[in-house]
Amino acid sequence: MDRPYKIAIIGGTGKVGKHIATHAIQKGYPVRMLVRNPEKLLHKNNAIEIVKGQVQDIENIRELLKDCQVVINTFGQPPKEEPIYSKATTNIFKVMKELNINRYIGVSGGSLTIKEDKKSMMNRFGAKMFEVFLSKMMKDKKLEWEFLLNNKQIKWTLIRLPFVKDSLTSNQIKENLTDMPGTKITNEDIATFIIDHIDNTKYVHKAPFISH
Repeated sequence: MDRPYKIAIIGGTGKVGKHIATHAIQKGYPVRMLVRNPEKLLHKNNAIEIVKGQVQDIENIRELLKDCQVVINTFGQPPKEEPIYSKATTNIFKVMKELNINRYIGVSGGSLTIKEDKKSMMNRFGAKMFEVFLSKMMKDKKLEWEFLLNNKQIKWTLIRLPFVKDSLTSNQIKENLTDMPGTKITNEDIATFIIDHIDNTKYVHKAPFISH
């Protein structure tokens, strides 16, 4: 890689984000990460540039994204707070357009159902349970999806995930555009899939399910 992209990571201290940062560095990408509380970082890596801030603050997003070419968003909703997935993605895209950044990869849950889906009965039932018991979050996730559909000038991909297993073990990754092909995946394999799809246009403007 002659001039590797600089990657901005949001949610880099979460279950998946820290693996994405590590995997990106191993692949030769410079990494800058937005962190709410840098003092709480358990595993500090001098190769990762840290920006202290919150995804709700658009100035923090501007500081994070300057001179980056790729944005990876694995932001996880803080417990007991109002859902802000759609607002966060709106802020990120606003700054991406200002800075002419064109590649975005985000993650969502397999419970998100879109028009093209052909989910199994079990997966439809699971999605319905999320809509009943986590209605605010699911409404916000739908708003985020509608926002993405209306912003196709940016090359975005939204990856839908099953239960995430905290493991360094790697397995074969199954992919499907209309239904979740399995019940779990390791955060290590999520990281591998995301980094491998930075330059891959297969899922641009799509929301693939991935699992083991």
